[in-house]
Amino acid sequence: MSLPPLVEPAAELTVDEVRRYSRHLIIPDVGMAGQKRLKNAKVLCVGAGGLGSPALMYLAAAGVGTLGIIDFDVVDESNLQRQIIHGQSDVGRLKAESAAASVREINPLVEVVIHNTALTTENVMEIFSGYDLIVDGTDNFATRYMVNDAAVLLGKPYVWGSIYRFDGQASVFWAEHGPCYRCLYPEPPPPGMVPSCAEGGVLGVLCASIGSIQVNEAIKLLTGIGDPLVGRLMIYDALEMKYRDVKVRKDPECVLCGKNPSVTELLEDYEAFCGAVSEEAAEAASGSTITALELKAMQDNGESIFLVDVREPNEYEIVSIPGATLIPKGEFLNGSALEKLPQDKKIVLHCKSGARSAEALAVVKSAGFADAVHVGGGVLSWVKTVDPSLPSY
Repeated sequence: MSLPPLVEPAAELTVDEVRRYSRHLIIPDVGMAGQKRLKNAKVLCVGAGGLGSPALMYLAAAGVGTLGIIDFDVVDESNLQRQIIHGQSDVGRLKAESAAASVREINPLVEVVIHNTALTTENVMEIFSGYDLIVDGTDNFATRYMVNDAAVLLGKPYVWGSIYRFDGQASVFWAEHGPCYRCLYPEPPPPGMVPSCAEGGVLGVLCASIGSIQVNEAIKLLTGIGDPLVGRLMIYDALEMKYRDVKVRKDPECVLCGKNPSVTELLEDYEAFCGAVSEEAAEAASGSTITALELKAMQDNGESIFLVDVREPNEYEIVSIPGATLIPKGEFLNGSALEKLPQDKKIVLHCKSGARSAEALAVVKSAGFADAVHVGGGVLSWVKTVDPSLPSY
């Protein structure tokens, strides 16, 4: 469905701007009026990572007048496979600062606003209120629900994207004209059900595919052209090279944007709402979590332990803790791993960072291995505190 332009046009374009945006200006649907709207627009990109990188670069190139960047992280070498707004010399630099420098290099006519902070319930409403449109490049459910709730409460549209391995999704959520994110996903998935990109991986170029779609939708919304992805979920399969879209209807019973909403303000704790780990895992890990250094001491002292790596085989090939036996978490969840555990040794579980091993620990404890423990921080902590010569990922 066609929607009215989100912003009014700026008064004029300078001679330099006409030269820079000439390929836009000769498109009848965009023209001078559309480019003036882009110049007058204020867009916030939440995250300067995989999706934020191409989104920020093309928003800048398109001539969006004010670009906000919110990110509190620093550039890591593992980011460079997909976060193309950053370079080798940016490793260790704040992502927001690095991204801003790239944006200014692409288009010095764009005003860049840096929010070098984590997005929280305390600041999200104030930050969002200064922008016309939000582009969501987040990679966790807690922030996605917070972005959605804030956008709905403020009456602002936002362009959403999601990536995992070879699959991507994109949509536009605007409660005034269609569904919100909660209409599509009323509840977050159970803890551990959907791995993050850090756990499951992502094809680097997929970020460009979905990020560019997000920018395409942003331009359409800002200028009032085309048929935006309001009420539609675009699904992309990079392996099969197929795009398809699914209709998403506004849920009249939606707790946020329905006829009788029960959520009328931000939740106090979105992490708790989404649950990083299940209650069972949290309970199992309480009092049964050791550090990587404590594990090393156990090994050095010759303690009778059975160390289990619950990651996937491809992760185990990247880096592993000496002496660990690979039994993926899925085998614990279906029960087949239990017969592989010795009865006469202390069971010690670990994963990449601690979440998956906590889930496996709950299964192990419920099976009667009362003294089982898991390694907080997982193999990443081992690399950081015990053997920095090993690779991290």
